[in-house]
Amino acid sequence: MNRIDRLTAILTHLQSKRTIRAAELAERFSVSLRTIYRDVRSLEESGVPIIGEAGQGYSLVEGYRLPPIMFSREEALALLVADKLVEKLLDEQSSKFFKEALIKIKAVLKSTEKDLLVEVQDTIKVLKSGSSQSMNKSSKAFQVALQAISEKKVLATGYMTFDPQRKSDRELEPIGLFHSYEQWYLLAFCRLRDDYRTFRLDRFSKLHITDISYSTVKHPSLQSYLDKIASEQKLHQIILEVPDGSLKYLANSKYNNGFVSEERVGNKTEMTFMNSSIEGFVRWVISLGDIVVIKQPVELQDRLAQLLHDIREMQEGGSVDRDFCP
Repeated sequence: MNRIDRLTAILTHLQSKRTIRAAELAERFSVSLRTIYRDVRSLEESGVPIIGEAGQGYSLVEGYRLPPIMFSREEALALLVADKLVEKLLDEQSSKFFKEALIKIKAVLKSTEKDLLVEVQDTIKVLKSGSSQSMNKSSKAFQVALQAISEKKVLATGYMTFDPQRKSDRELEPIGLFHSYEQWYLLAFCRLRDDYRTFRLDRFSKLHITDISYSTVKHPSLQSYLDKIASEQKLHQIILEVPDGSLKYLANSKYNNGFVSEERVGNKTEMTFMNSSIEGFVRWVISLGDIVVIKQPVELQDRLAQLLHDIREMQEGGSVDRDFCP
């Protein structure tokens, strides 16, 4: 990048945030701090009103180059969500181009919107990639939850648990949203349970923001909570062998069961999954029993054999030893 292009890019970056450190600019453009200092002085000499605060970084005088387009609070948050999704769902080059374009869009935001994006950006995570039809069903709940997070307001909810199915009314202090296995989840402090819980957005029967404020100081960050869950949760590596003609039957459900990768082996495909529940996985894979072969682990093979035995006995009118089931 030549110096003229770098000066233009630095000005764009200065407009995309309230403050930006020289070290951040140096890393972004792969130049030395001294070069950044010289570039900033050149911009100042050309009439750009830059404020340099010790220990804070550089900023532009408020109102300089008034933005030709004004974004609402909701539109600014939508940009942030798009950034998180693009990072995981697009290829590396397309993601890079999108981020460059997003920096230019952020440049026209007001200072309040810039501050909001900085504050909220770590409360949204996309853990797994894959097309998500459930997002359409959860879009309204997603927007409500995102607004509650940004305003630090308690959510009044109605929630349906999966197993056992039970409805309950809860007050939640939302901490963050994350995407995993084609589903959006809300991490929140549940006042009913007096503990942290994760909630699938499509299982909320009602969700609205109250006038009750809460403090985030006492809560862990979304990332630290997810790291804690990952360290405590034992994941099983599962490999299935699938004939090429049968791959289509797994396409819509593989991400819900921890799909990681696939590799062509002859005229078949080996699919790798990471899943914390052998029992949950076997009850999915049993519906595909005539088109897949479990390569590993042995624990899953044994549980499938036992489950098939139980089914046979039940269909023949015999009794089933339920003590085996976890």
